[in-house]
This record gives sequence, C-alpha cells and structure tokens, in this order.
Amino acid sequence: MDILRRAAPVGVALVIVTAATMVLWFVRMSAAGPHHLVFFYLLPIALVATLYGNLLAILSGVAAALCAAFFLYDPLYSFYVTSALDVGELIWFLGLAMIGAKCAADLLQPLLVLPHGDQVARD
Repeated sequence: MDILRRAAPVGVALVIVTAATMVLWFVRMSAAGPHHLVFFYLLPIALVATLYGNLLAILSGVAAALCAAFFLYDPLYSFYVTSALDVGELIWFLGLAMIGAKCAADLLQPLLVLPHGDQVARD
C-alpha cells in the first residue's frame, strides 16, 4: 500500500502532462499548425509544482518536452526534430520550466517566524 501512496503523485503528474498533450495535439491537427505550442505546458507544470514539489515538476517538464518533440514538431511521431529553431525552443522551454517549477514550488513553502518578528523561508 505504501508503494501506491508514493506512486500516485507520479501518476497524477503524468496524467496532467498527457491531458495537456492531447489538447495541444488536437489544436495542432485542427488548426493550421500554430507555432510555439510547447509553452502551453508551463501552466500544468506549475500546477504539478504547487501540488507535489520540485522533483515531480522537473519530471513533468522533461515528459512534456518529450511529448512535444514526439507529437507537436515535424516530423510527427518521431523524437527527431528537423528544425534547429525548434530544438532551441525545446531547450529554452526546459530551462523556463525548471525555473518556473522551482518558483511555483517555493510559493507554498511554509515560513519560519524568527524571535524578533522577521519571516524567512524554511528549507
């Protein structure tokens, strides 16, 4: 039972990324192929960071980048990305996702009240 309790957040994080991928794939297929869809993954990653912390948000960011490379960039259904600009976009997305995950996870970190009244973040 303990393993299920530990695996549940990972499953939830992957389901969130999968749901975002399905929506973005549908948008890419139904529209004229809008660019920069990968950045729409930032909101679900921030949600995972606030719910479960840094580690699962980083996992979600990597999973989102892999899903984006496979489902959103040409050639479709391949991890090979033909455009160097698209590879750069994926790299910038990963960097931004890591920074956003850290910031979003730190938003819910409890504060430590010092004896003289100041508050500092608890590590």
